[in-house]
Amino acid sequence: MRAHFSPAELARLCATRVGIAGAGGLGSNCAMLLARSGIENMVLVDDDAVEPSNLNRQHFWPRHLGQKKVLALGESLRELNPAINLDLLPLHLDEENLAQVLQECPIWIEALDNAQTKRIFVEKALLAGAFVFAASGLCGVGGQPMSIKRLGRLVVVGDFQTSTAIAPPLAPRVMQAAALMADAALEQILRQGV
Repeated sequence: MRAHFSPAELARLCATRVGIAGAGGLGSNCAMLLARSGIENMVLVDDDAVEPSNLNRQHFWPRHLGQKKVLALGESLRELNPAINLDLLPLHLDEENLAQVLQECPIWIEALDNAQTKRIFVEKALLAGAFVFAASGLCGVGGQPMSIKRLGRLVVVGDFQTSTAIAPPLAPRVMQAAALMADAALEQILRQGV
């Protein structure tokens, strides 16, 4: 990393605390991409456990089956970087705990499954002054190219059309969306500030 970033950029990457709400396909892959790019402080929030059906698109291995996703992801992130600073929160986000959790980070990756929870999370995070990176339309194969929409502090990536109601979430497009989210978050940290 030292060969590619200035000391000031490296300091921003190391100091910025990024939250990831949801540790499934988007969240687990985005966390690994951010860690590989120099992010050393993360908060991971998810109350789900790893299931066999997750292995086709999420950054987990058979050894993680049955474990809480945030704990399994934390293990993988620490294998990559033993010095990474992680807060692992195996909890379900709701209106009661959301305000407290959102205070933890200036940047949030929204990678939740439930549409209602997604909406509430994005609204509350934006009202709290956070930058939010989300996705819409990342299922199936082929299809419309993915793009990025910037709406102030909200950045949404995806094809803005496909959903799990019409196509399965498969690794290539899920990972593509996760990569776009990670890239947009890194651009915010390195080029625009938080």
